[in-house]
Amino acid sequence: MAYASDGMIEIPGSDSRNGTATQIVHRRLRAEIVSLKRLPGETISEKEIAAECGTSRTPIREALLRLAEEQLVDIVPKSGTRVSRIPVASLLEAQVARTALEQVNVRAAAARVQGSEIANMRALLMFQRERTDAGDSDQFHAADEALHRAIAVAGGYPGIWKIIEQVKLQVDRYRRLTLPQINRMERVLVEHGEIVDALAAHDAERAVEAMTHHLEGLSAEDLRPIRDLNPDYFIGDIKDVYEKWGDGDIASQTEDRPGAI
Repeated sequence: MAYASDGMIEIPGSDSRNGTATQIVHRRLRAEIVSLKRLPGETISEKEIAAECGTSRTPIREALLRLAEEQLVDIVPKSGTRVSRIPVASLLEAQVARTALEQVNVRAAAARVQGSEIANMRALLMFQRERTDAGDSDQFHAADEALHRAIAVAGGYPGIWKIIEQVKLQVDRYRRLTLPQINRMERVLVEHGEIVDALAAHDAERAVEAMTHHLEGLSAEDLRPIRDLNPDYFIGDIKDVYEKWGDGDIASQTEDRPGAI
């Protein structure tokens, strides 16, 4: 199942082959890195990708340069290219930025959302339930993205979602590591339901509270066990994170803070 740019469910029809060769390769590699199909530290072979995509190595190099700008790959002269490890420090900063922007979106959506948009969101929740029962974390994540995008569109801020997509690249990689946890997808589904219920009631305060709670799954304390299970996937000293953020919840440091968005 695929989703349109406005968050509405649509008949499958991939756009993965649209655009220039560089754009196609960039989208493919970006998706593979964010979904952890290419693991942190893994070597990327220009030759292999060129053969798989049926293109020259020039667009491969250009795509890798874009990925390096996004901090998703490390290009080391004469040593090759590897998938970047997840930076602990910027991971938490990205979550602060994402939470603030999502609070803006959900508050606006509570005031403007239409019945048809609520129906679409509930359809996405049903699809997530089906994917949860099937143990399909990839499609569960795709529906998760579609729901958050639909909220931004309902609030009249589709451009903010594009900013969030860029900000949360490292957060998405971390989130993929948390999905296999027992009942993790079930908890996310419940949290999504609480957000949609608040939007349907046009209750802005409850919607913001539900969204903030939903994004609370990333704190310095939550990060430690995931990092300890996958030490080779991360870079940075978690002790520095504790000194900066403490044990507190990262999401709660946005709207609860004086002067926050």
